[in-house]
Amino acid sequence: MDTHPLRRSRAFLTVFFKEVRENLRDRRTLISAFVTGPLLTPLLFVMLISFTVNRELDKAEKPLEVPVIGAQYAPNLVNALKAGGVVPKPALANPEQAVREQQADLVLRIAPDYAEAWRKGEPVQVELIYDSSQRDSHTPVERVTDLVQHYARQQGAMRLVARGLSPAVASPVMVAKRDQATAESRAVLMFNMLPYLFVLTIFIGGMYLAIDLTAGERERQSLEPLFANPVPRWKIFLGKLAAICAFSTASLVICLVAFAVVGRFMPTEKLGMEVDLGPSFALHVLLLQLPLIVLLGALQSMVAAFAKSYREAQTYLGLLMMLPILPSIALMVMPIKPQNWMYAVPLLGQHLGILDLVGGKGLDAVPLMLCLAGSAVAALIVALVTMQLYRSERLAISA
Repeated sequence: MDTHPLRRSRAFLTVFFKEVRENLRDRRTLISAFVTGPLLTPLLFVMLISFTVNRELDKAEKPLEVPVIGAQYAPNLVNALKAGGVVPKPALANPEQAVREQQADLVLRIAPDYAEAWRKGEPVQVELIYDSSQRDSHTPVERVTDLVQHYARQQGAMRLVARGLSPAVASPVMVAKRDQATAESRAVLMFNMLPYLFVLTIFIGGMYLAIDLTAGERERQSLEPLFANPVPRWKIFLGKLAAICAFSTASLVICLVAFAVVGRFMPTEKLGMEVDLGPSFALHVLLLQLPLIVLLGALQSMVAAFAKSYREAQTYLGLLMMLPILPSIALMVMPIKPQNWMYAVPLLGQHLGILDLVGGKGLDAVPLMLCLAGSAVAALIVALVTMQLYRSERLAISA
């Protein structure tokens, strides 16, 4: 038996280069692996964040038009609102209906007895009519509420001074807030879905390749002649798996480079946030994802091996695509304090590690090793199971 290491690896390399070369000619595989996921995802993500942030900031800074009912009863209050950037508009006949039909984000209503109650020194009430189910109403409502409350505190202090009392009498206890969040840690709130996008890019990058190399060849009846060669089945599987991982890795690298480029155009500084998606971040993410790339590639190959046709494999892997989003959903629904053992859980460990990098904490040696080891063990188990499937003669038989 020939035991020379180069000759032993020849079958593996032959399968690897064959599959890579053939799929580089497939336009669908190239678009999904190198365009759809790695390029469009960062672009759409940055565009969405930039649009949302700029829109909210514009609402907080530009003049705000607010229909005011009963403006003649509180001219000083209306002047204070004008000084804060509010532009009073004519009253509406039916403010409730106007808000429900989104003709106005909110309406301010001042009661006719406002002036009389004010002269008596009694508390007065103004109404803000809005629809909390409308997303656009939040910023205007908060803005007008802050202006009214500021005016109320100012007038209350003046009343106390007029009676010879210190304004501090009305506020015996003051709250001093000390926010310990850094500019980097605040960015985690906005970039919480970033780990999922990376995993999704890996998944899409190798999905069509995994389908074609298993269910596709089985449907084309080209898998049986390949298995007929005097080559161990596990070498054939590893060659195919290496090709899937190569496409997934290339897809992730393109995605990381795209985020590093377009990330500079995100207006995070306007929100007091800071995020670095540069080379150091990209290298750490790539290191974290390497065992996960093998795990997802082996898992895709295993699931596709159960399919009898290309369409059936697409259905199975479409359902499997929901798996990477589970950690993101779990952390959003149940915010938890990360523990070391969590880094050993595939997908969850990568999610926590990437959020640590985004938050500027860095990744300690123990969580990093747990993350790599946990995913590597899972990848080995799935790969061994898939190797057993490749030994089955039924895998080579088409439907």
